[in-house]
Amino acid sequence: MASGFQSRAPGTLDRVTALDRFSAATRDWFSATFPEPTAAQEGGWDAIAGGRHTLIHAPTGSGKTLAAFLWALDRLAAEPTPTERERCRVLYVSPLKALAYDIDRNLRAPLRGIANAAERLGVGAPDITTAMRTGDTPADERRRMLRHPPDILITTPESLYLMLTSQVREVLASVRWVIVDEIHSVAATKRGAHLALSLERLDELTKAPAQRVGLSATQRPLERIAAFLGGGDVEDGTWTPRPVEIVDAPRDKELELEVVVPVDDMTRPETDADPLTGPTAAPPRRSIWPAMYPELLELIRSHRSTILFANSRGLVERLAGELNALAGEEVAKAHHGSVSREQRLEIEDALKRGTLPCVCATSSLELGVDMEAVDLVILVESPTSVARGLQRVGRAGHQVGAASRAKVFPKHRGDLLEAAVVVDRMHDGLIEETSIPQNPLDVLAQQVVAMVAMEDRSVDDVYALARRAANYADLGRGPFESVLDMLAGRFPSDDFAELRPRLVWDRVEGTLTARGNARMLAVTNPGTIPDRGLYRVTLPEGGRVGELDEEMVYESRVGDVFVLGSSTWQITEITNDRVVVVPAPGEPAARMPFWKGDTLGRPLETGRALGAFVREIGRLDTDAATETLVRRYRLDSRAATNLASFLAEEKEATGTLPTDRTIVLEKFRDEIGDWRIVLLSPFGARIH
Repeated sequence: MASGFQSRAPGTLDRVTALDRFSAATRDWFSATFPEPTAAQEGGWDAIAGGRHTLIHAPTGSGKTLAAFLWALDRLAAEPTPTERERCRVLYVSPLKALAYDIDRNLRAPLRGIANAAERLGVGAPDITTAMRTGDTPADERRRMLRHPPDILITTPESLYLMLTSQVREVLASVRWVIVDEIHSVAATKRGAHLALSLERLDELTKAPAQRVGLSATQRPLERIAAFLGGGDVEDGTWTPRPVEIVDAPRDKELELEVVVPVDDMTRPETDADPLTGPTAAPPRRSIWPAMYPELLELIRSHRSTILFANSRGLVERLAGELNALAGEEVAKAHHGSVSREQRLEIEDALKRGTLPCVCATSSLELGVDMEAVDLVILVESPTSVARGLQRVGRAGHQVGAASRAKVFPKHRGDLLEAAVVVDRMHDGLIEETSIPQNPLDVLAQQVVAMVAMEDRSVDDVYALARRAANYADLGRGPFESVLDMLAGRFPSDDFAELRPRLVWDRVEGTLTARGNARMLAVTNPGTIPDRGLYRVTLPEGGRVGELDEEMVYESRVGDVFVLGSSTWQITEITNDRVVVVPAPGEPAARMPFWKGDTLGRPLETGRALGAFVREIGRLDTDAATETLVRRYRLDSRAATNLASFLAEEKEATGTLPTDRTIVLEKFRDEIGDWRIVLLSPFGARIH
């Protein structure tokens, strides 16, 4: 399969030649704005200008997004403006809404710069328009897009699917370039399989297959991601990947990482005396947090802009609230997926302008969001994977040549163990391998209904389209027809008799026809992101504030005041699907929000590395282990002492340690005398 890909390290192209392929206006703007092209840009432009599908693998802050966009922007500016129905020529697909909004903002600078350069050269300023289509886009803007298509359309995988299953798909018929950003984040999930089928549906719609450009800083192996991006062709039953040029820019991003433990003994933080007031001036503390918050606040105040990452929305809200309380002013705000779009945009803008010192965020800010002003990233708890850690740390120093600075604060000794391993692998760039889901039939069923809802289809054509996507390269005819049986109402048992068929399958003619409810079903249940049963939080006039877990809503009453997005709100009404609130500035919040199932899982590859690390350090005595942790793994003395003691105590208690070769079962009595059994294993969430 690798024979379908061409891979080379950029840098062999003369830097003057790299810009010569662009129009004079684009060359003038770029030369006046940047000292020279980066390696990712040189290699990317060579491949993209040559019309080849391209996968760019480059560190955060290497200019790869501009590498993907600039050739298309130059062509839009230099070529005659087509008719309005054929204006949409660039499609940008983002896995995150926040990243989509960021790209929309950041495109304004090159578009305005190229237009100004064109005016100076007297060649006429191009009129290039952009638009966004996400789940937050108001209905009137969607209708306007259909009447007046933009030149550049920014969207998400789910919204692309919805557009292909509506009248708006006419707008996409003229697309020539498709840019898939942070491709690693979807390739390993069913969401990626859904996107792969949407891209094949798009190619059916366009006059010629669109050129695909994929971007990511954390992807491996590159050939597998390239196959996912490009898809393939099937001849005589054999799937062959389409040629994709891989631009693998050198990883020269400097990382300055430090694991920080603010107490001498993480199991007894109360033994740490206050250096100013002595050991008896304050009551003993039973938690590490009172020692951690002052250090976090000091770091925030000593830097211009800071992003503090945690792995759950509840912890993000608590961190922001406690930091603000300790500071006596608002120094941090919470940013996560359950905060409304409007609030998230306000928070991001405040951080970029420098009016907000810190944002406490989950993964909502880790992917590609351009935060050039951020000079420090803080990770409270281990990021659980190398790829996630590099994405988060890359938000600091998000410029060409700038170092990324980050500090990791583990919450407990088990967290410290994982953090030590992940940070060490981050230094070495040991990103986890991406696995592409094969033949997810639930995703296929959804896309088949959507395709047939738009027009009657041949069974053979639908099968051929599905197999062109890399996820379905080895899809057999039997499983495919089983999906059609289910959609046509042919179920294996009477237990399913109440399910309504979605399609009519004419087995004689080999055609599929939609039933009356098919299109409604397709557009009301899009994508693979699960519905978590969250309650919408809205203002009385209908504006969206965010989301709350149903259990929290069940425990709440009208009149309660709670925090969401670091702002206080008072509940005025609770209905069967939403909570109506009004702002309550200055009111003391009785509750912090919480959400279930928020913790991020550890990948198997990282789990194996953690097990090998425990096996290596566990062989040593405590002094030798401490010395190795300081010298080899760059832990400070407190962190090394805590981690060495953690492993020594476990070995003393059970006689062995859980490693990549050993699983430990530990039996003990709890506080009331009942027996408990604990399984100790490093292998992560998918195995556990």
